[in-house]
Amino acid sequence: MTTISQSVRNFESWLAGKLGGDLVEDDLREKHEKMRSDDFVFLRATYWRWCEIILDIRPELAGAPEVLAIGDTHLENFGTWRDAEGRLVWGVNDFDDAAVMPYALDLVRLAASAILARGGDGPSVRMIGELILGGYRRGLENPLPVILERDHKWLRKALMLPNSERREFWEKYKTLTPGKTEAPAAYTKALADALPPGSGPFVAKPRSGGTGSLGRPRFVAYAEWQGGPVLREAKALLPSAWSLRHRPQDLAIHAGEIAGGRARSPDPHYSVSGRILVRRLSPNSRKIEIDKHPEVLLSPTMLELMGFEIANCHSDDASAAAAILQDVQARGPEWLHEAARAAASSVGAEQKAYARGQ
Repeated sequence: MTTISQSVRNFESWLAGKLGGDLVEDDLREKHEKMRSDDFVFLRATYWRWCEIILDIRPELAGAPEVLAIGDTHLENFGTWRDAEGRLVWGVNDFDDAAVMPYALDLVRLAASAILARGGDGPSVRMIGELILGGYRRGLENPLPVILERDHKWLRKALMLPNSERREFWEKYKTLTPGKTEAPAAYTKALADALPPGSGPFVAKPRSGGTGSLGRPRFVAYAEWQGGPVLREAKALLPSAWSLRHRPQDLAIHAGEIAGGRARSPDPHYSVSGRILVRRLSPNSRKIEIDKHPEVLLSPTMLELMGFEIANCHSDDASAAAAILQDVQARGPEWLHEAARAAASSVGAEQKAYARGQ
């Protein structure tokens, strides 16, 4: 197995080969600093490495039924959007690394992220596994989008921004600094096509965001429409790191397919065109961050609901969901927290090695 430092160099060489002059090198330097900061951020930043090592850590997971899965699952990979009926919906909102893989990997990665993020105050490792697995079973048996208009009032309350923060949100994007050069034409066109007809003029401005996707170009369009501001974001998509490692014959982009699955009420402004993802940004499209609200993300209710939502994403094929449920039952109650503990321990060791420059 390569060292983590060599793995980083290998992956970023591949990234540079794919993106060429569009590679955002300043973002990569920011990413390296984040990777040295703590274990949870390191996990978020290094999905390709997870793909390299997880089946060495827990080889028994390779035999789990395969499904079109999320891939880069973690505590901060959930957020809100408005569906076609204008309802506030919560669920997974990042499918950049979606690929066909053993279903169990989404659960193990989520549980490992909770273990790494909990510090000394969060739920036990066993409880994390039990909650996520319990929610997942419930979702497989009865998949259903998580709509916040009537149910889950506690979550709606945690996610809604006060008026002062809504103003700050719009002001941040209105005053975003333009890039040193014009955005590539493909991103400008994707943004223009995604804005409402009759929107005012805009300049496609670069934006740094996320952790795992740092280095990929990302642009936003802020425009005026019908008396108020509107925002769209366009960012580069690449084949999933899982496919690169384990299914090189499948280099398709699966983000749009899983986002629009039968058990979800999707964001109508989330679309994939070629290798560019476009989505709407708004104060209603946000996530909860672990450093601001660990008590929410690590609460038993939230962990159970995250497991439920993963099942929603896995339930597009009803026959596959039935096979997965049988496999979950056959594995018994211990496997998830044991696999997550081992994965978290490996990630923590690699983070320390990377921070030391090894």
